[in-house]
Amino acid sequence: MHSLQEQTIKELYEFALNVPGKKTWRITRLAMYRALNNALALYDSPELKCLAISKSENLARHVLGLRTAEVVCADYPEHNMIDLKFSDASFDFCISDQVLEHVEGDPFKAFSESARVIKSGGFVCHTTCLLIDIHSFPKDFWRFTPEALSLLAKNSGLIPQTIGAWGNREIMSVMQSPLRFSQIPDDPKNPIYRLAMKNEADWPIVVWIIAQKP
Repeated sequence: MHSLQEQTIKELYEFALNVPGKKTWRITRLAMYRALNNALALYDSPELKCLAISKSENLARHVLGLRTAEVVCADYPEHNMIDLKFSDASFDFCISDQVLEHVEGDPFKAFSESARVIKSGGFVCHTTCLLIDIHSFPKDFWRFTPEALSLLAKNSGLIPQTIGAWGNREIMSVMQSPLRFSQIPDDPKNPIYRLAMKNEADWPIVVWIIAQKP
């Protein structure tokens, strides 16, 4: 039996992606963002403040559900996660989306900085990656398992609330193509959607954690 040619596979992917209808996140974000959908909405309030590190406002606003909280953006290089220029306990939330792997320094220090700037009862949420290619924006240093995120949180005095991971072996072929950055049709019947939601615990591409400060 002959295997499908690369061009045929590409055309099948493109056909599945280009169907009419609503599209959501790209293939490496869909399952993770669905798992985190409105995870902090219950705590949202215009009286609270969220620190969004390096272009992470979308995660805070449109995924986690912090739609009314004040969001303060701390983008690199003006701000560095390993040495945040904010006072202790000055925020209620600290959020980063695919930032930890780019920290040029001790990830324990970076995580502890996010814990330092939140108040007692506040939350951090960090997403990062494991089985993914080097992506230097501007540099790429680290990879994390779910257990590593739990260790980082506990070492920072936080209590993990949610730890998750998503990935599968089939997705690896897409990771090497431009299709990786395409938005996925929001249709559970679509084969690309099903691929984006399929999860194999031993093959995590992205990982995430929500932890609370006692």
